[in-house]
Amino acid sequence: MLTVAVLISGTGSNLRALLEAARHPDFRARVVVVGADREADGLAHAEEFGIPRFTVPWHQHESREAWGEELGRQLAVWNADLVVLSGLMRLLPAGLVAALSPRLINTHPAYLPEFPGAHGVRDALAAGVTETGASVIVVDDGVDTGPILAQERVPILDGDTEHTLHERIKPVERRLLIDVVQRIATGELSLTSAP
Repeated sequence: MLTVAVLISGTGSNLRALLEAARHPDFRARVVVVGADREADGLAHAEEFGIPRFTVPWHQHESREAWGEELGRQLAVWNADLVVLSGLMRLLPAGLVAALSPRLINTHPAYLPEFPGAHGVRDALAAGVTETGASVIVVDDGVDTGPILAQERVPILDGDTEHTLHERIKPVERRLLIDVVQRIATGELSLTSAP
């Protein structure tokens, strides 16, 4: 059974999807801990599902590196096979990425390498393109530059706003994430040989 730690900053919709998927006996992964960089609403999902949780508040540390060191200490307690960034809105320090690599994956609301960064949905709309997408990647020391594990296109419709487009991307992200985690758990997908 693949053990998974999930890191969030917000409502945790991807986290909830993973927790629900893990209820099925044929799903070969289990979330063992949920961490956050603030008192995120999504921590309520961990509580509901009886999953331990921890918070490492960003503002309580003098640097990104110090925050990353404490986050790494908290994660080390659980020794999870895989760490999923699920809407964590902080860049992890290089030392923590290196320590977790390649067992660290992230979802992104764009068809990478198109529109990396914190505003992928807004940037796609501003560019006037007709489609964007969702991606699941291995995290490296760049910004959304790691090997792509799965991705899917999502059309941009006339009248789309950042909110409406993002709401259509989210279910695709969730589906891709669940599929990737299951394929890692079954050995169908190897993070060490990801493209």
